[in-house]
Amino acid sequence: MNWILWIIFGAIAGWLASLLVGKASSQGPLMNIVVGIIGALLGGWLFNQFGASGVTGFNLPSLLVAVVGAVVLLLLVSLFTRRA
Repeated sequence: MNWILWIIFGAIAGWLASLLVGKASSQGPLMNIVVGIIGALLGGWLFNQFGASGVTGFNLPSLLVAVVGAVVLLLLVSLFTRRA
């Protein structure tokens, strides 16, 4: 059951992050899940580095952490994949 919650959580976080960055039309549902899960891990790590709590469960503060991490991930990917 826990992995199903991670998939749902990742899908929501990835979708919100893609809306914020403007990549909602170029990402599919699977990519939203992947971006959201990796973003949750990245956001949790970043927040822990600054002394805040990271992802603590399926709640609104953890969703915010995951969305921030996913936005950072999408911005880093777009920074390195820009074409001239």
